[in-house]
Amino acid sequence: MRVIQHPLPQLPHPILSHSSPQEEDSEEEPKLKYERLANGVTEILLKDAASCITVHDKFLALGTHFGKVFLLDIQGNVTQKFEISPVKINQISLDEDGEHVGVCSEDGKVQVFGLYTREGFHENFDCPIKVVALHPQFSKSNKQFVTGGNKLLLYERNWLNRWKTSILHEGEGTITNIKWRANLIAWANNVGVKIYDISTKQRITNVLRDNVSLRPDMYPCSLCWKDNTTLIIGWGSSVKICAVKERDPTEMRDLPSRYVEIVSAFDTEFFLCGLAPLADQLVTLYYVKENSEHMEEEFRARPRLDIIQPLPESCEEISSDALTVRNFKDNECRDYRLEHSEGEPLFYIISPKDIVVAKERDQDDHIDWLLDKKKYEEALLAAEISFKNIKRHDVQKIGMAYINHLVENGDYDAAARKCQKVLGKNMELWENEVYRFKTIGQLKAISQYLPRGDLRLRPVIYEMILHEFLKTDYEGFAMLIREWPGELYNNMTIVQAVNDHLKKDPSNETLLKTLAELYTYDQRYDKALEIYLKLRHKDVYQLIHKHNLFSSIEDKIVLLMDFDKEMDRVVEELKDKPQLLHVYLHKLFKRDHHKGQRYHERQISLYAEYDRPNLLPFLRDSTHCPLEKALEICQQRNFVEETVFLLSRMGNCRRALQMIMEELGDVDKAIEFAKEQDDAELWEDLISYSIDKPPFITGLLNNIGTHVDPILLIHRIKEGMRIPNLRDSLVKILQDYNLQILLREGCKKILVADSLSLLQKMHRTQMRGIRVDEENICESCHATILPSDTAQAFGVVVFHCRHMFHKECLPSPGTIPGAQFCNICSAKRRGPGSGILEMKK
Repeated sequence: MRVIQHPLPQLPHPILSHSSPQEEDSEEEPKLKYERLANGVTEILLKDAASCITVHDKFLALGTHFGKVFLLDIQGNVTQKFEISPVKINQISLDEDGEHVGVCSEDGKVQVFGLYTREGFHENFDCPIKVVALHPQFSKSNKQFVTGGNKLLLYERNWLNRWKTSILHEGEGTITNIKWRANLIAWANNVGVKIYDISTKQRITNVLRDNVSLRPDMYPCSLCWKDNTTLIIGWGSSVKICAVKERDPTEMRDLPSRYVEIVSAFDTEFFLCGLAPLADQLVTLYYVKENSEHMEEEFRARPRLDIIQPLPESCEEISSDALTVRNFKDNECRDYRLEHSEGEPLFYIISPKDIVVAKERDQDDHIDWLLDKKKYEEALLAAEISFKNIKRHDVQKIGMAYINHLVENGDYDAAARKCQKVLGKNMELWENEVYRFKTIGQLKAISQYLPRGDLRLRPVIYEMILHEFLKTDYEGFAMLIREWPGELYNNMTIVQAVNDHLKKDPSNETLLKTLAELYTYDQRYDKALEIYLKLRHKDVYQLIHKHNLFSSIEDKIVLLMDFDKEMDRVVEELKDKPQLLHVYLHKLFKRDHHKGQRYHERQISLYAEYDRPNLLPFLRDSTHCPLEKALEICQQRNFVEETVFLLSRMGNCRRALQMIMEELGDVDKAIEFAKEQDDAELWEDLISYSIDKPPFITGLLNNIGTHVDPILLIHRIKEGMRIPNLRDSLVKILQDYNLQILLREGCKKILVADSLSLLQKMHRTQMRGIRVDEENICESCHATILPSDTAQAFGVVVFHCRHMFHKECLPSPGTIPGAQFCNICSAKRRGPGSGILEMKK
């Protein structure tokens, strides 16, 4: 239960606050909010006391103990005042249109008059008139009203414009309450509650009072129509909900056409002072007495306003508020009343010195409560949902409160994330928050959420954050450079800052990558390319192609070879730049002959076109080059040396030799070629071709001696042929021959010495003894080589290869007497044992 404390009366339209410690910690949101009806009402209640009030959608009518009636607007300002009687006003009634007023007082006066016409009714009775009720359609054609004193009287204006009086009920004590709805009049007297159908002029039912021990004047009955057929009765601590229903025509006989069914009946904890419907729930006003802690007697406590959910035989409490009305300790149950507005759900709690207005809490109140409970996320969501209709709440203000709360709790990331949602397009607030996050050392937290679209902060803000990251977090700095558009900050300022850091750490890959990105944005592609190549970065090809940087990579082409996985991409990118492609593939081939093997065929044409000096080395070193294709290209371009090489590689050595002799005319090269091939037929062809060419003969005589017998050449030389330097050539042949003889003799001496040394070594080795014990086995029968009884005679044969046999396990020596070999070594063709050791005993 909430305890509602009212502020000081001089404060206009205060919002009533609760002071219960239990309520302040409660997580259950209240259903109603309260404020004191002030302005003119405050002044009235200082001099007078409220006795009754009637509520219309447009205004209020307040009756006092000094016999006055005040018409008030909904803020409590007095619009009209009527002096009705010198004594207490008991009841005020209004029709639905709010054009006519019915008033009754304790001295028996009854007045019915129009607020906008002069027509009226005035009557003085000889007993107090407790209640008056106008027909709801009084302003139209139904000029009817009822009064309640010791009788229930119906007044009707006839066609002569005179008032006709009818007694509807009497004899059961004072009429204390009347409620008229459509054609049904409900009233309460000392015995119970009756309902009268004005259309059929029949009394429908009589609902008896439950607790007859309570004085009806001290604990009056409360009546309220929920709709045209549902009456709610509250009396003492009992509540009954009655439904007026149509009776089945077959059951009527002498019975009324309608009857009442009690659909819900239950008791409450306290005494009822008033009740009102709220959708399918009830708002109940209770008069509360509590036991004192120090005295045995009861004392009057604050009245309670509850919302309950009626059930058939009980009720469920939805909310409960204790109201601190003025002078509540002096009030009785009969001093409180509860009235409600049919249109807007407003509930008026009337006591002699106070009028409190209760209303359902709206979205603004819901947000206030969420903020009070520090449920900022829910408050912000609620404010956004109701943004179009919100009146008292600035969504941004709520959001700022939430951000402050998160910062105070150290949840900086969540606070920064909310900035994006709360601050929106307010750049001034954004900058203030950035500086606040800088003050608390949390610039990193807010960096991810800064504006970066059409609306943006001053460049210095972004630069400040980038410098902060550059000091402490290279990876975070790199991420911001990738994510932030370059227009947000001064690019050159950041480039200079990065270069300053690279002076301290020149090989830092993260900083180098980031610097390359900054250069790229600044269109300094050559610098970016240099960094990417140095780092072997995968984006280098994209940069080259996008910005046509082929001319910039000629001196850096070797760096591209570090991109093994991107080789195909490089070739594809350079296909329209054949000279660059050749440089790249040539460098690649020099580094590894096999890495670019699938491009060797293409390289033949590239070498032939741009780099012939390296064509022959390429053809020699490449094992993946298609020879037929290479031969075709070389023959087309008349590349003799390359063609000779290819012909020899393809096995056509005679044709190759022919090209050397005929097209090159180079005897030395022809001799060198013949030496390389070491083919007697080639030497024969060379001699045949050279026999009529003296210069060729000279070359052959000088070089042939070590490969071919010079006599063959000399015998074929024609007599009388003049051969240049013949004498020198012959001397060289003789010298070469003499040298060969010397070499052979030297080699022979070395061979004999080595053979003798090895023979002596073998003899010493074979003369050594061989250990035979129980662990050795016969290689034929695999039994232990030594018998278990060594006293008996046995024979063992041990070969120098260390294989051992029982003598009887060896085969017969055959036709060679005394010759015997190791079967195992003979089978493996490892040669026979060079001797036999035979053990006999």
